[in-house]
Amino acid sequence: METLIYIATIIGLLDSGYLSITKLTVSALYCTPGLGSCETVNNSIWSYLFGIPVAYLGFLTYVAILLLMIFGKKIKIVAPYQEYLYFFITLVGILFSGYLTYIEVAVLHTYCQWCVLSAIMMTILFVTSVIKLARRQQ
Repeated sequence: METLIYIATIIGLLDSGYLSITKLTVSALYCTPGLGSCETVNNSIWSYLFGIPVAYLGFLTYVAILLLMIFGKKIKIVAPYQEYLYFFITLVGILFSGYLTYIEVAVLHTYCQWCVLSAIMMTILFVTSVIKLARRQQ
C-alpha cells in the first residue's frame, strides 16, 4: 500500500505543480479537446481561496503528504500520530476536492481534466488513509 500512496502523491504533486506553474506564469493550460474547459475552471473565482490559488494549496497538500510519508516515522513527536495526520490531511483534501468538483459540475457546467485527476489521486489517498487507520485499530 505504501507504493500506491507514493505513486498517487507524486502524480498529485506533478498535477498540482503543473496547475501552479500555469497560474504563476499566467500561461494557458493544455486541455484535451472535447474534455471540458480547463481555462474556464482555472480562471473562475472558485480557483482562489482567500486570494490564494487553489492549485498552490493542492501542491502544498501533496508536499505535506509526501514529507509525512518520508519523515513521519523518523520524527519522534509525529511518529505516534502519523496515520491520524495522514487521515486528517486527506479528509480535508477529499472534502475540498468534492466541493470543487461540485462547483465544476453544478455552477460552471464544465470541468478541468487536471482538477479531476487531482480529485482521483486525493480519493485514492483518502481510501488508503482509512485502510491504514482500520489496520491500526486491529
